[in-house]
Amino acid sequence: MPTNSVIAFFAGLALTTASVQAQPRSSTKAPPRPKAVAEAPTRTGSVANLPESTISRAEVESHIRFLASDELQGRRTGEPGNQTAARYIAEQFRLLGLKPAASIDGQASYFQSIAMERVKAASSAIMIVGKDTLKLGKELAVMTGGPADVTGEVLYAGYGLTDGDDGYKGRNVKGRIVVVQGGSPDAKGPGEIFKASGAKRKLAAEKGAAALIELYSESIPWGFVNQYFSREQISIANTTTGGTPVTHLWVNNANNQYKQLKEAGQTVTLRTTGRPRTPAPSANVAGIIEGTDPKLKEEYVVLSAHFDHIGVGKQGGSPYQSTDSIFNGARDNAFGTVSILMASKVLIQQRPKRSVLVLALTGEEVGLLGSSYYAEHPLVPLKQTVFDLNTDGAGYNDTTIVSVIGLERTGAKAEIEAAATAFGLGIFAEPAPEQGLFDRSDNVSFAAKGIPAPTFTPGFKSFDEVISKYYHQAIDNPESLDFPYVHRFCQAYAYAARLIANRPTRPQWSVGDKYESAGKALYGQ
Repeated sequence: MPTNSVIAFFAGLALTTASVQAQPRSSTKAPPRPKAVAEAPTRTGSVANLPESTISRAEVESHIRFLASDELQGRRTGEPGNQTAARYIAEQFRLLGLKPAASIDGQASYFQSIAMERVKAASSAIMIVGKDTLKLGKELAVMTGGPADVTGEVLYAGYGLTDGDDGYKGRNVKGRIVVVQGGSPDAKGPGEIFKASGAKRKLAAEKGAAALIELYSESIPWGFVNQYFSREQISIANTTTGGTPVTHLWVNNANNQYKQLKEAGQTVTLRTTGRPRTPAPSANVAGIIEGTDPKLKEEYVVLSAHFDHIGVGKQGGSPYQSTDSIFNGARDNAFGTVSILMASKVLIQQRPKRSVLVLALTGEEVGLLGSSYYAEHPLVPLKQTVFDLNTDGAGYNDTTIVSVIGLERTGAKAEIEAAATAFGLGIFAEPAPEQGLFDRSDNVSFAAKGIPAPTFTPGFKSFDEVISKYYHQAIDNPESLDFPYVHRFCQAYAYAARLIANRPTRPQWSVGDKYESAGKALYGQ
């Protein structure tokens, strides 16, 4: 499975562990609203005449009520409800007149198909090291691979990331059990840890290793590691090499108790059922609005939002009641999906100077898979993609504002502030900085390529009980939303998209930003 299929789970632990037990839903009474929606200021002139002012609450509400309905069963990637949501979005694009951005068998299509697979948890695994027997769920976690029963001497390859001295230099590992150190010299957060782990697995497979054992002693608690690997996951299928991935296990080495595995001549026996895999196809949905300016229309602004959620019952990984086991995902992220639909409607009515790619992404909840795939298989050239205005969120606790993650970093602060103000909303920049939110949504897949990419999110300044009450909980359903606020949020988002697409110059990364160098490389600056 790809590296990024595990990042979102661990990155969201701070929210998940703070979540409260979900309660049965009531379809007759909505919960109290946090703060009243600010009254819109008197709008005159150009703002009042913009198509954004014609977006109605009724159409916003009807789209959300469908996308977050019980019938879609939580829109989990690879499940029928996810496919239904994708079809609904595609047909809205067709109705609005967007141009299909993808193709299937040479035919124009709104779907960017992605070969994904469902990876079930291993049912058993043991590893015998001398007199010790390490067991699944205690000292062992199986990451990938099919059934295996191997005995042999291990070969230690440092971090296992290169052919250098602290890697595979001078080591023939074909058919051998390779042991590597967990993480990497530079890995700090969950994303970097799993990226390094995926790179190790790839290199070990290329060198013909029989199995890969990673000595885990990183910052993520072992209990969370076991929790994640004991449940089904979704990943992008490896269509280049095919076959079953190399058997890859993590060993809990928090106290360096298995340091003998680094020693030459150490023999181990490894037996595992592996992790069965079945196809779970999914797709991004993409449409284009062509710009009006003869020159600027060659540049693209991306409007992105993920439409998947976490499914039903145990799939969601959160508590639920027997009376309500469907994780509807009204806030996360039917809210954002409808925002890009509304932006599509008004931008095609009055097209901006730049072209706009409207991109509904799958697989965010299972590791940013849809956006990661798009970044490697873009439908318009990345070099011509000047901005991504992503919209996503865990919820809101202040309906007088929108919060923008990356507002101060990505070069379109004036346009975003103007759009919010026009529809009676304030702006709060960089909420909950301790959570590292910029790198936890689909925007980061664009940022890593060098494209300025903030996330326009419902209003909050910090995570509190209002956020945790609904985040990945079964009560996050349409009845719980403040629709006057959702309506105004959609208008502000659409207007921000228009202003950015009409800018005379491209937005730029802030000087010194960690993604600035990637931007310079992409755009040849």
